[in-house]
Amino acid sequence: MSPIGVSGPELFIGTETAYVAFVRPEIDPTQPDVVLAAQEAGVTPEEFAGPGNIWALMLDVDGEGDGFELPGARDVEADDFAEQLQRALAAGEPFTAEAGNFLRLDARPVADTWQVTASVTPPEGHDAGPRTLELGALPAAELLADLEDFRRALA
Repeated sequence: MSPIGVSGPELFIGTETAYVAFVRPEIDPTQPDVVLAAQEAGVTPEEFAGPGNIWALMLDVDGEGDGFELPGARDVEADDFAEQLQRALAAGEPFTAEAGNFLRLDARPVADTWQVTASVTPPEGHDAGPRTLELGALPAAELLADLEDFRRALA
C-alpha cells in the first residue's frame, strides 16, 4: 500500500511527517467513486480516469501538504533520476541529485542512514514558491529497496 494513498509508480522519500513523493497516479475507472464522479461530470469512467501518464511531485511537512503536476515528465526521466540516486547511495559519499528543475536532493551519510534535504521548485504559475524540506535521517537499506521497487514498477 502506498504511504500517500495513490496507485501507480511512486518514489516516496522521507518520513510520515516530512516527505517528497515523485508519483504517476493511476485512477481505476472501475472504482464506484470514480464511476459516480464520471457520471456527475457527464463523461465515461475511462475518460474521467485519464491516461495515467501525468507525473506529479507531492510534498508534506507536518500536515502542510502541496503538490503539482509535471507536464512533459516521462517514465524514462523518472527512471534516470532513480538510477542516479542508486549510484550516489552506493558510492557512500555526500551527493546532490536533481530531477529536472523541480527537485534537488542533497544527502550525506550518517552511520547507516542518509540525512536528506529536498529543495522543491514548483513550476511557473503554481501559487507556492520554492521550499526546502529536511527529510530526516533515512535508513540506507530502505532507500535502496524503495528505489529498486520504483524502477521495477516503471519497467
